[in-house]
Amino acid sequence: MSNMEIELDNEIYNVVIERKRSTRNTYIRVKDNLDIYVTCNTLTSDRYIIKLINDNSKKVIKMINIAKRKKEKEESFYYLGKKYDLVYLNKKGITFGEEKVFVSSDFNLDKWYKKEAEKIFKIELDKMYNSFIYKIPYPSLCIRKMKTRWGVCNIKMHKVTLNLELIKKDVKYLDYVIVHELSHLLYANHSKDFWNCVGENYKDYKKIRKELKQDE
Repeated sequence: MSNMEIELDNEIYNVVIERKRSTRNTYIRVKDNLDIYVTCNTLTSDRYIIKLINDNSKKVIKMINIAKRKKEKEESFYYLGKKYDLVYLNKKGITFGEEKVFVSSDFNLDKWYKKEAEKIFKIELDKMYNSFIYKIPYPSLCIRKMKTRWGVCNIKMHKVTLNLELIKKDVKYLDYVIVHELSHLLYANHSKDFWNCVGENYKDYKKIRKELKQDE
């Protein structure tokens, strides 16, 4: 492996080059530490690599920004839409400050999030169900981590599953996802009638839906 540096969007990044005889094409990826990794053939020159990165700078910067957001999330603590700096102390439990949250090194954040979600998601489900303008069966609630969905509705079982990650967001996003899944108890697909139902029960749904998609 060899290393060099490149400037992109007024920032200097480390480029790690791995040359292999068996590799025909050149591949670019960004690691979690924001290093740009290039895999290429042994005959590929540094000059060509620099040109290739610059020619694809928009895509590379997009990968860097995704890695930055991921790193920021891992180093920060989010709860109901507010960001806190995560500080580890030799103290049991969890304590909230104005801008920081203090936890012990062995504190199980996932378990705490799940407990908070069970309480808050149920309150919001009841609130949105009671304000829903159509008569629908009251659904059972399931909470779990999901990689590609904010919510899922099992129509036959009358069950709504909500993504645990919603506990980190402002409650308005949770309310929208709940309304979205409740609307599926009336309409199984994403038809015009379905979206009309969502709009009748959550007026600002288009804006919220767009913001959620941007954060996927």
